[in-house]
Amino acid sequence: MKNEFLDKVKDNAFVQRWSENAQLEKGDSLTKEYTSELWDFTRISLVQNDLQEVKELWSHWDDQMEQLLYCNYGDVPYLLDVKVDSCFSFGKVDLAPTVEKYTALLRCPRFQVDKIYSRAVNTLTFVKRLMNITGISEQWVAARVQQKGSGKCIPWENLRDLILTHPDMKKRVDVFALSVYGLVPKALRHADEAVADLFDRLGKGVTPVPAILAETFRSLSVCRRAGEGRLLGVHNSC
Repeated sequence: MKNEFLDKVKDNAFVQRWSENAQLEKGDSLTKEYTSELWDFTRISLVQNDLQEVKELWSHWDDQMEQLLYCNYGDVPYLLDVKVDSCFSFGKVDLAPTVEKYTALLRCPRFQVDKIYSRAVNTLTFVKRLMNITGISEQWVAARVQQKGSGKCIPWENLRDLILTHPDMKKRVDVFALSVYGLVPKALRHADEAVADLFDRLGKGVTPVPAILAETFRSLSVCRRAGEGRLLGVHNSC
């Protein structure tokens, strides 16, 4: 089992290197003699989380910890190296990864493609969800939850402390995975309640892929609206 997962990880790394090399050799993905006009009418101010601390935590884990994360959450650590400030363009069409490509990227044996995540009307409070995920007391969690805009969140520093000191190895893995979902590319140095709601449901086998794709679509639509353009969504099953 260990070798099977490690082989898949190596395959992912190979595909990533091949993609980067192909891009460097062949240039961008625009059609010949076409110049993108996106920057002529859209300005995007993008600030990303500094993920160095998360990467360092991951780099110091032993095989047992890594294997536990891969078994439960798939290849989610690769999101730490994904560049989130661009999309591919072919002709005049901006493209984002399809459902199938996101599924292949995350690759988790526990995700069930027929169980799509959607937020229920009546859900647990943010504090209760964090208690479920971290296994920590309500008093500890409530003291660290903060109000940010119209929603609630928990600072990355508190999650980092749990990853370093939690006595339960499984919970350390859970909190690490929550941090990846929360920081790539969400609120700066915080995991918000929307991410916690999705993450709390992963244990039931739901797939987060449609939710991730919807977030990508929403973000690109915001960019297009800034330039009075329009983004069309296409599902590719090929």
